[in-house]
Amino acid sequence: MVSFTSVLKDTFLPIAPPKVKPSDQEQNYELSSVFVNKNDQFDYVKPIDNPGAVIGNTSGQKEELFHTDNYSLSDASTLVTQTQRRLKNRHVQLIGISGVIGTALFVSISNGLVKGPAFLLIGFALWCIPILCITVSTAEMVCYLPINSPFVRLAGRCCDDALEFMAGWNFWFLECVQIPFEIVSVNTVIHYWRDDYSPVITLVIQVALYFIISIVTVKVYGETEFWLAIGKIILAVGLMFFTFITMVGGNPKHDAFGFRHWRDPGPFNTYLSTGSLGYFQAFVAVLSQASFTIAGPDYLSMVAGETVLPRSSTLPRAFKQIFYRLTFLFLGGCLCVGILVAYDDPDLTAAINNSRPGAGSSPYVIAMDHLHIKVLPHIVNGALVVAAFSAGNAYTYCSSRTLYGLALDGKAPFIFAYCNKAGVPILAVLVSLVWSLLSFLQLNNNSAVVLNWIINMITASQLINFSVMCLTFIFFHKAVKAQGLDRDSFTFKSWFQPYTAIFGLISAFTMIWVGGYKVFLKGNWNVEQFLFSYIAVFIDIALYIFWKILKRPAWKKPEEVDLVSGLKEIEDHERDYYQMLEETKKTSPEKTKVQKVWSSVLGVLVGKD
Repeated sequence: MVSFTSVLKDTFLPIAPPKVKPSDQEQNYELSSVFVNKNDQFDYVKPIDNPGAVIGNTSGQKEELFHTDNYSLSDASTLVTQTQRRLKNRHVQLIGISGVIGTALFVSISNGLVKGPAFLLIGFALWCIPILCITVSTAEMVCYLPINSPFVRLAGRCCDDALEFMAGWNFWFLECVQIPFEIVSVNTVIHYWRDDYSPVITLVIQVALYFIISIVTVKVYGETEFWLAIGKIILAVGLMFFTFITMVGGNPKHDAFGFRHWRDPGPFNTYLSTGSLGYFQAFVAVLSQASFTIAGPDYLSMVAGETVLPRSSTLPRAFKQIFYRLTFLFLGGCLCVGILVAYDDPDLTAAINNSRPGAGSSPYVIAMDHLHIKVLPHIVNGALVVAAFSAGNAYTYCSSRTLYGLALDGKAPFIFAYCNKAGVPILAVLVSLVWSLLSFLQLNNNSAVVLNWIINMITASQLINFSVMCLTFIFFHKAVKAQGLDRDSFTFKSWFQPYTAIFGLISAFTMIWVGGYKVFLKGNWNVEQFLFSYIAVFIDIALYIFWKILKRPAWKKPEEVDLVSGLKEIEDHERDYYQMLEETKKTSPEKTKVQKVWSSVLGVLVGKD
C-alpha cells in the first residue's frame, strides 16, 4: 500500500532531468517513416543506425515504455525530457478549443456588437483567413516534430536562438498575465448573483484548484479540460439554438423578430467619427478585437510533447478540425448576438459603460431580459464561471510548459526543467502560478488599476506570437527543401507554401500596429495608451537584442537546421504504442453496451482515441 509520505514525495519532489553526452551518431540518424498509409496500417521503417546517445527504458516494464520514455534531444541542449505522453485524441481535440473560448465569446463580444452586427460578423470572418494560414503553417511543423514547446523551440532550430529566447518569454508572459485576469473574471461573474462575501474566498479556491490540477499527471489536466470544454461547447451551441427558437417566435412574447435589428437600426454603425471615416474606424476596431480574440494553433501545439501518437494520428486530426470548429463557434456567436440585440440598445450600452458583472453584460442575457425569460440567465452565468475557470487552467498549463521548454534549451534557468515523478515540470508550474497572486490586487481599487495596466500591456503579444510562428515556418520550409525532405510524406502538409505563411505573417504583423492606431489620430495622443498598445513590441526587441549580444548566435542556414533531434523518441513511441494496441485488442474483454455507445458518441464528436 502506498504511503501518504511517498505520494507527497512523488508529487512535490523535483527530479533533475538526465543528461547525455553528445554523440556524432545522432547526426547520422536517418529519418524513418512513421506515418499512417492509405490503408490505415501503421508503417515503420527502422533507422539504419542506432543513435547511442539516446537513453532508453531500462526498467524492463513494458507499460512504462509507453508512458514515461519521452526523451528528446535538443540541438541546443543535452537534457532529456521527462514529461509523459498521456493525452489522447479526445483530450487534444478539446484542449485546443478550451484554451480559446473564454468569456470573450459570450460577454466581451458586446464591444464589437456596438459597432454594428454586420461589421462584427465581417470582421471576425475576415480574421479567420489569417488564422487559417497560421494554423496550417504551425500544424505542418508541429506534426513533423511534436516536441515540448514546439513552435517556440523550432524558432531556435530553424531561425535563430535569439528569436527562440524572445518568442518563448513573450509567450510565457502572455499566458502568465492572463491567469490572474481569468481568476478575477470568475469572481466578477459570481457577482451577478451576489457580492456580499470576501473575494479572497473565490480567489484562493481557484488558485488552489489550478495548483492541484497542474501538479498531478497531465492526464488529469486533459480530463479536466475535456469536460470543461464540453460544457463551453454546449453553452455556445445551446445559445445558437436559443437564438433560432426565439427569433422565429418561440419566446414568452411570441414575437417572431427575425432579423429585425439588421433593418432597424441597421447592420452598420459608426465609431469615433461620423460618415465614411466613422464606418471605417468601426470596421478596424472590430477587426482588431477579432485579432486578439481568436487563437487556437498555439494552445494545441503546446500539448505536442505530452500527446499519444502525435505524428501519425492525434495532432494531424486535431489541427484539421480545430479551425473549422472555432470558426463555426465564433462566427455563429457573432451572427446570434447581432440577431438578438440591436447595436444601439440602451441596456447594451449601459452594460458596457457600467461594466456590469458576469452575464449582465452578455448580449444573450440582455435579450433574455427583454423577452422576460427568467431562468436561462442564471444558467448562462453558471456556464461563464466554467468558461473563465477553464481558460485560466489552460493558461497555467501553457505557461508552465513554455518555461519548461525554454529550460530544456538553456534559455531559462536549468532548475525549471525539473519534473516530479508524474512528469510534471513542478517548479515551472509554481513560478507560473505565482502570477495568480496578482489577482489579489483586485482587493484594492487602486491596486486593481495595476492589474488592468498589465493586461493592456500584453495585447500585442498574441500577434507577435503569431508572427513568430509564420516566420519560423518560412525558414522551416526552406530547410526542408534544402535538405531534400519530401513534404508529401508529412502527416500534415499545408497548402500553397510558403505563400500561406507569408500572408499570415503580413496579416499578424500589420495588426500589431493597427491595434493602437487611435493614439496617432489628431488630438488623441496619449503616452499611457501608446505604451499599452506597443510596449510589448519594445520589450520583445530588447529581449532579442539582449540574447544576441550575450550569446552572439548566428542565423541558421537552411542546410544546417536540425530537423532530426527528437524524432527517434517520437517514432519509437509510436511504433511501440501501436504494438501495445494490437496486444491489448487480443487480451481485452469485449466492451459493454454502455462503453460501445460512449465510444460511438466520442467517435462522432472528436474521433476515436
